[in-house]
Amino acid sequence: MKSQNTFATLFWVSSTRIKNGQVSVYVRITVNGKRVNISLKRKVALSEWNSSKGRARGTKQESRLLNRYLDQVQSRIFESYEQLRAEKELISAQTIKARFLGEDDNEYSLLTLVDYHNTQMSETLSYGTLKNYFTTQKYIKQFLQEKRKKDDIYLSKLTFRFVVDFEKFLRAHVPEDHQKPMGNNTVMKHIQRLRKMVTLSYKMEWIDKDPFIRFKPSYIRNDREFLRQDELNSIEEKQFDIERLQIVKDLFVFSCYTELSYIDVMQLTEENIQLGIDGNKWVITNRQKTDKKVRIPLLEKAEEIINKYEGHIKAKSSGTLFPVISNQKLNSYLKELADISGVKKNLTFHMARHTFATTITLSNGVPIETVSKLLGHTKIATTQIYARVIERKVSDDMEHLRGKLLISKKRNSV
Repeated sequence: MKSQNTFATLFWVSSTRIKNGQVSVYVRITVNGKRVNISLKRKVALSEWNSSKGRARGTKQESRLLNRYLDQVQSRIFESYEQLRAEKELISAQTIKARFLGEDDNEYSLLTLVDYHNTQMSETLSYGTLKNYFTTQKYIKQFLQEKRKKDDIYLSKLTFRFVVDFEKFLRAHVPEDHQKPMGNNTVMKHIQRLRKMVTLSYKMEWIDKDPFIRFKPSYIRNDREFLRQDELNSIEEKQFDIERLQIVKDLFVFSCYTELSYIDVMQLTEENIQLGIDGNKWVITNRQKTDKKVRIPLLEKAEEIINKYEGHIKAKSSGTLFPVISNQKLNSYLKELADISGVKKNLTFHMARHTFATTITLSNGVPIETVSKLLGHTKIATTQIYARVIERKVSDDMEHLRGKLLISKKRNSV
């Protein structure tokens, strides 16, 4: 069930731009926490403005005329809101403003589209994915303000040049905080999110042409970093006196043998451990990222770790299989764990999933179709990225081929 729009208007004055004792009057339209301001081209003496009531004080002719005008504005804004509701059009602060000013003509703006997408998808996309869209939204606003000197633009103004300029802006953007400048694939991800939103507007007939029709994304294919068997052994065999490092090690190793992501591991409960079709224990859960059900047979190493934390006080308090630890802290502790274990790689929790795909399964002869299903990939091509980096598997496959060819040659010679 969709929640009802929250709609409000507020009249205010810009006291920071006072001139000859006079200030400009504005109206603010707010819908679902998003707001826009409209200059009403009216001035009032600052001493005669009642901020709490949003009206001019007193009974002077000037005050009465201004207040009458503000009442009319409020009525027209509400009428614009009601019209959009009756027409079942998108309701936002921007669309109400456009209708009030007579500028809408069924025309939507870029930021209206972004707000609409993020609101509509809030119940469909995972928190992590939605957060990425909010980051893209932030960069779109920065680009508009810094490069186009605008707060927003109409969708009809989107062109191929706009897309190219936005890409150029992202590549040149230098964050003010500790983050590094964006890499190529990160830039492409922001472009991809913008493209999905613009495609949505095209399907809804908000725009007549697709500005991305000539745009070709340029991703750089990176090999997936994973742990070799000897590196995984070094971590598994290491015992830590410091509890936090021991917990982090166990969580990481558990993920190496189940391929579950950080958030999926953290949310596991006893109910997720069930008997599978073979009578053995399986992990049966829904991936948070895709909300798709996943069924993973529990390997012995993973089951040992689950048993180890049965009854753990921190796990019991959170009602989960394992003690809960933040993703940021976990990845920070993994760097420490790698140093102590002698692993010369930038260890991250996501590397466990890559290790499962390569070292644990593909390298041990598990068919790529099975691995693809376990990883939740919709295309075998995605899983083949892992297969390409396993030299041992290539060698084994070629050795198997040599054997077949040798047998065939002997048969033909008989």
